[in-house]
Amino acid sequence: MKLLRYGPLGQEKPGLLDAAGTLRDLSAHVADIDGAALSPDSLARLRALDPATLPAVPGTPRIGACVGAIGKFVCIGLNYADHAAESNMPIPAEPIVFGKWTSAVVGPNDDVRIPRGSEKTDWEVELGVVIGSTASYVDEADAMGHVAGYCVINDVSERSYQLERGGTWDKGKGCDTFGPTGPWLVTADEVPDPHALDLWLEVDGRRFQNGNTRTMIFKVPQLVAYLSRFMTLQPGDVISTGTPPGVGMGVKPEPVFLRAGQTMRLGIEGLGEQRQKAVAA
Repeated sequence: MKLLRYGPLGQEKPGLLDAAGTLRDLSAHVADIDGAALSPDSLARLRALDPATLPAVPGTPRIGACVGAIGKFVCIGLNYADHAAESNMPIPAEPIVFGKWTSAVVGPNDDVRIPRGSEKTDWEVELGVVIGSTASYVDEADAMGHVAGYCVINDVSERSYQLERGGTWDKGKGCDTFGPTGPWLVTADEVPDPHALDLWLEVDGRRFQNGNTRTMIFKVPQLVAYLSRFMTLQPGDVISTGTPPGVGMGVKPEPVFLRAGQTMRLGIEGLGEQRQKAVAA
C-alpha cells in the first residue's frame, strides 16, 4: 500500500494511493497515518479494504508528510562509504546517530526555508524507515518485523551550523522545514529489498546525487537493532538512513549550496518524488 496524508498544513487527512494513481480517503477507517495506524493489525485491516470502495479525493490537494505525529526523527550520518569519502571523514565503526526536531517535518513539496544568516544550506536524499511496532533490544534477525514501511526524506542540512559552530550536528539538521517527508509511505510488503533502490537529487535540473541503497554501510536491520539498544523505537518513529555522494558540500573544486529561489527535485525508486523550492526564512 501507498499511504499518505493530504490537505492543509495541520489539517491533513489520511489517504491511500490506489494502483491507478487515484487518491482515496481513509478517514472512515483511521484518524491519521500515525503510529496507531501503522501497527501490524491496523495495516492488515487497511490492506483488506477494496480501494475502489473508498471515496476518491477530488482535485490536487497539498500532500503532507506521510507520517503524522512523529515521535522521534532519528538520523544516521555518513552511512554511505562514498559519501564519507567526499566529506573527508573516516568510515564510522558504529552508526553515527543524530536527531531532527519534529518541527523540521514538512510535506514533500512544501517550501524549504533557508535560515537567516545561512550560507551553507545543503541537500541529502535519504531512505526513510518508519517503525510500526515497538522495538527495544531487538536482534537483527527480528528487526525487519518492526518496520511498517519506507519513504523519501530530504535531510536538509546547514553545514556551518552542523560542523563549524561547536556541539553536536543537531543544530544544523533540525531547522524548521529541514525534514520533507513523503510523498507516501510504501508498506514493507511492497519493498522486497530496501537495499536495492536507486535514489537521486537535482537542483534546478542539475543532477547532483545518484546512488543506490546497496552501498549503505549499515543496513536497515542493523540500524533498527542498534538504535533499539539506546532508545525504545515506537510506532510512527522515523529513521533517516543516510545519503549517497553528491551533496553540495562535496562538490569540487568549490562547494555549492542552496540559494533562495532554487528548486530541489529528488526521489527513490518505487517510493515517489519530492519537489521543494528554497525560500528565505
